[in-house]
Amino acid sequence: MTANAPLTNDRFLRALRREPVDCTPVWLMRQAGRYLPEYRATRSAAGSFLNMAKNPELACEVTLQPLRRFPLDAAILFSDILTVPDAMGLGLYFVEGEGPKFERPVRSAADIARLAVPDMGTELRYVTDAVSLIRRELNGSVPLIGFSGSPWTLACYMVEGGGSKDFARVKSLALNDPAAMHQLLEVTTDAVIAYLSAQRAAGAQALQVFDTWGGVLSPAMYREFSLRYLKRIAQELPRGEGADRTPLILFGKGNGAYVEELAATGTEGVGIDWTVDLGDAARRTGGKVALQGNLDPVTLYASPDAIRAEVGRALDSYREGNGGSREGHVFNLGHGMSPDMNPEHVAVLVDAVHALSRR
Repeated sequence: MTANAPLTNDRFLRALRREPVDCTPVWLMRQAGRYLPEYRATRSAAGSFLNMAKNPELACEVTLQPLRRFPLDAAILFSDILTVPDAMGLGLYFVEGEGPKFERPVRSAADIARLAVPDMGTELRYVTDAVSLIRRELNGSVPLIGFSGSPWTLACYMVEGGGSKDFARVKSLALNDPAAMHQLLEVTTDAVIAYLSAQRAAGAQALQVFDTWGGVLSPAMYREFSLRYLKRIAQELPRGEGADRTPLILFGKGNGAYVEELAATGTEGVGIDWTVDLGDAARRTGGKVALQGNLDPVTLYASPDAIRAEVGRALDSYREGNGGSREGHVFNLGHGMSPDMNPEHVAVLVDAVHALSRR
């Protein structure tokens, strides 16, 4: 096996280039996760989520697990968006039932001034080692997606010290000391660009930025504190040229009001959540970018017939908004999967996408 094995299934990359495909490609956010019994067994043996994420062999194993079950059109690196602030010295840990926390959150201008872009070859070597190993093990079967959190989303966790219901600390920092907030976002953006570049160099064939918390901002604050830095990433991240270009997807939860602005950043793809009509998004972006999404994840709790109907509805909506063409669409959920979802329903979804969109 070789890291440079030719792709036997390039639907996903062709769709991001808005080229013809035999059927719409599909992958699912959090497709490697707790809904799979084999994942839970691997995590139990590893002892913790972080032990698993920081071990390239285990990260490779759980990345490949969903591909053994389902004919997905892309693999996504198993990791966490908070690896970057962890490598910046904030001390990431997880609390059962509460999620990620930081031992040393960023709360002041002095805290921000101490931050620096981590060294990709040391602090984050475990990630790039995992990317290289996964790429070899895939052996050209499907493309590998690398990813990062967005600068704003990372800043939310860094300032709040974990998750939040109202994001009061980080919004207050942005309002009370915008210069400090921008300093935080600048160094985080530099880190994200370096991190994605390192994943690309290690073998990632597409890259996604998760702006999970951009949607909590008012329009003015979104444009100042989130979109501005997404645009920097899209314009400054080296991705190559022509057929060898590594496509970038900007995904945001609650980003429906900004799809035209996201499409104008220079990204190849825009991921949208289920609150946006796909056809409307296709009309508004006018073929400038590929669109990814956007089935409500809760649909996976429905019956197989209901899942097929909703898949068909999404596919038809995109086609109608895209002038009758299915090109330029990557099927996905509008956000990540949940631990109690039924793997058999995932199989129904994947098969429905391929069957209903096939030429």
